Amino acid sequence: MSKRTVLTGITTTGTPHLGNYVGAMKPCIDASHDADVQSYYFLADYHALVKNRDPEQMRQSTLEIAATWLALGLDTDTAVFYRQSDVPEIPELTWILTCSTAKGLMNRAHAYKAVVQGNVEAGEDPDFAVNMGLFCYPVLMAADILMFNSTHVPVGNDQVQHLEMARDIAQRFNHHYGEHFVLPEAVIDENVATLPGQDGRKMSKSYKNTIPLWLPEKRLRKAIMKIVTNSLEPGESKDPDDSALFKFYAAFADQTQREEMRQAYRDGIAWGEAKQQTFELINGELSEGRERYEALISEPGRIEEILIEGAKKARDYATPFLTRIKDAIGIRKLG
Repeated sequence: MSKRTVLTGITTTGTPHLGNYVGAMKPCIDASHDADVQSYYFLADYHALVKNRDPEQMRQSTLEIAATWLALGLDTDTAVFYRQSDVPEIPELTWILTCSTAKGLMNRAHAYKAVVQGNVEAGEDPDFAVNMGLFCYPVLMAADILMFNSTHVPVGNDQVQHLEMARDIAQRFNHHYGEHFVLPEAVIDENVATLPGQDGRKMSKSYKNTIPLWLPEKRLRKAIMKIVTNSLEPGESKDPDDSALFKFYAAFADQTQREEMRQAYRDGIAWGEAKQQTFELINGELSEGRERYEALISEPGRIEEILIEGAKKARDYATPFLTRIKDAIGIRKLG
């Protein structure tokens, strides 16, 4: 059996939240302990520049997200853990891929189309406030993935399109220059693909509806209790598939627990009781990591050393691979 290469990144635009944990970090850390998996996990600080204009927030978010990966048990002896900006081959590959990418493909990106639609509805120019970082975001994401010939990329449903674009970009390059890039596959756990926020929409920093991952116990309980539910009374049957609260429970539960909670919903469990059980499940899983996180966040120098070492490992692969790519496109020594 050939070794799988799993890659994912978290954008450094804020504090890690429960959606980051269940949608990316938890499955990736599980994968990192598999001897048949080579893992690449990174802090996507170049991606963050699309939205983040606050240098101090960039630094703080980088620190918090790095500390989170480590507190959750990422084994940096086996996984390659790095900051995107510490691997200069990635933006270099981005430009090479940009020159093989159709503009029409970028026009179809969901994030770009959403901004254009909002501008049109507001009576603005369609491209009002659209920077090239937003427009070309999928190319940088493709470079992140293709640089290490990732075979499997854990994503939420909202990111599947970007993965498909990476495949399209790789296929076009391979067609012109030979078979250099592996075509990556999306990995989606339907139980945790996209965690809702407290208001029922997708959990996103943009919506300001996130639940920070490392809230103290009392504040975590308060946040869970604020998750929006409907007005059904205790004893009235409830539909778990139409419940944001159930999605939280399902993301942390095993299969048996999920089925038992589904039945409890059908039997009319009170919302307060369902929220309490959800809090206890989540808090039980995070309590040990919370203590490790508090210790790590106070040692930024130690985290910096780990990131620099990870970048060296990443470049051990990226540097010779990019040399082969450049040779394929004709950027090579003349002698």
